[in-house]
Amino acid sequence: MQTFERLESEVRSYVRSWPAVFTRAQGHSIWDEDGKEYIDFFAGAGALNYGHNNPRLKQSLLKYLESDGIVHSLDMATDAKRRLLERLDEVILKPRGLDYKVQFPGPTGTDAVEAALKLARKVTGRESVISFTNAFHGMTLGSLAVTGNEMKRHGAGVPLKTIAMPYENFLGDDVDTIDYLRTYIRAGGSGVDLPAAIIVETTQGEGGMNTASVEWLQRLAELCRRNEVLLIVDDIQMGCGRTGPFFSFEAAGIKPDIVTLSKSISGYGLPLSLTLFRRDLDVWEPGEHNGTFRGHNPAFVTAVESLSYWEDDALSGDVLRRGEVIKQHLEWMAERFPEAKAKQRGRGMAQGLHCGVNGLAEDIARGAFERGVICETSGARSEVLKLLPPLTIDDSALERGLMVLEESLVAALERRGIAAARTPAAV
Repeated sequence: MQTFERLESEVRSYVRSWPAVFTRAQGHSIWDEDGKEYIDFFAGAGALNYGHNNPRLKQSLLKYLESDGIVHSLDMATDAKRRLLERLDEVILKPRGLDYKVQFPGPTGTDAVEAALKLARKVTGRESVISFTNAFHGMTLGSLAVTGNEMKRHGAGVPLKTIAMPYENFLGDDVDTIDYLRTYIRAGGSGVDLPAAIIVETTQGEGGMNTASVEWLQRLAELCRRNEVLLIVDDIQMGCGRTGPFFSFEAAGIKPDIVTLSKSISGYGLPLSLTLFRRDLDVWEPGEHNGTFRGHNPAFVTAVESLSYWEDDALSGDVLRRGEVIKQHLEWMAERFPEAKAKQRGRGMAQGLHCGVNGLAEDIARGAFERGVICETSGARSEVLKLLPPLTIDDSALERGLMVLEESLVAALERRGIAAARTPAAV
């Protein structure tokens, strides 16, 4: 690790959590240079929903590169982009009744969010955007302004104008946060102007796996509609099947005005992001929002292949089934080890264990790494053990990984001098 410590910036983070040099990966497994295998419950922060080096995607990519296919094209027309646009429309948008235009804003999720915010302001002529507590939308200034994490916001180095409203249950189970939001929007003396847009994650991955209910999302969408405020759903981490359906908002039956996608939209970990929006919102002037790497054709190729997973409901069903396995195991852990003061959070294959003991989630993650499972923490104080395994992980590896987390929880409690009671619980 000396090379990284000597030459790489102190800003590096994941390498500190997982002090190994990785050399190879396949499916749900990743190996370090000593040959040790790890079960990956991180999946590139959700960028590898179909696993590492997915054979179907890899073959399509290699074939394209070997044929001297266009790699870099800005926003020129290429056969790879045409195929992606057609397949996205055929497989994803039309079956869901979504008449969206597609913008390629740049290679990363924050590019998609920046484009969404800029477009919302341009369309409405209003400046403010409302976000939610514990939200995370990116690290560039516009995206950071609608992000809740204090540490990340401080990194901006400049004041960030923002309006943050409480997410569902942020103020406790007894406070209706949609009514709270409605009051601020409609009250002339609230100090909050009618916003251009409201941006929301259906499950807040970085914010601690907080999950909005179907009813809450439906009421939010109706509030936006009645007040002519654009609804932006940030589906960068929770989209592409992470919660079951392709879009995480499908369960609520809503149709956002703008949707941001990135991470697993390329399917292979290649940089790609999309901003989708209602056809009538396409008021851009040519070149008004651009970027050098908005035409990454290898990512278009693997994205097309990844969409074949969504030609039927098989993968979606697998995600829901495996998600139930994860949920039951986390609930079982919380019940079996009451000393952890833990609760299950999340939906589908985006779940977490909220630990009420300070620092416990981080201790579990460290112990899991030592035992061969890679996972991270999230939340304002890293209080949630966060699980994002590949959607294609086989059942036996999923079970093994969950058992390692349980072993790591027991060890973390014992290191703290807390005797795990192992309260009996039904699986």
